[in-house]
Amino acid sequence: MPASRADHTAYAFTAALWEWPAKAAWFFVTVPVDISDEIDVRTHGLTNGFGSVRVRVRIGGSEWATSLFPDSKQQAYVLPIKKAVRVAESIVPGDDVRVRIELVDFS
Repeated sequence: MPASRADHTAYAFTAALWEWPAKAAWFFVTVPVDISDEIDVRTHGLTNGFGSVRVRVRIGGSEWATSLFPDSKQQAYVLPIKKAVRVAESIVPGDDVRVRIELVDFS
């Protein structure tokens, strides 16, 4: 399913879950480049440490607060998916995940 913009601070997209290629056992989805670009413009100069952007996330029945992090290699933001969500939603690396993010503190 293509990326779509739900409203002025919320975005919905589908992306594959992937594991960080280090031994840290971090799992992420990559925010599509077009949405990442829009978030970057909207939050320019207003980001937190490491260029992070606070968001509310929904995957299936799970909802939580976290941050997006810029990934210079992918030229996009990445969204960490915690273990409790992966277990609750039965998702594993390689699965396509339907994600809704909403920017926090930005309008």
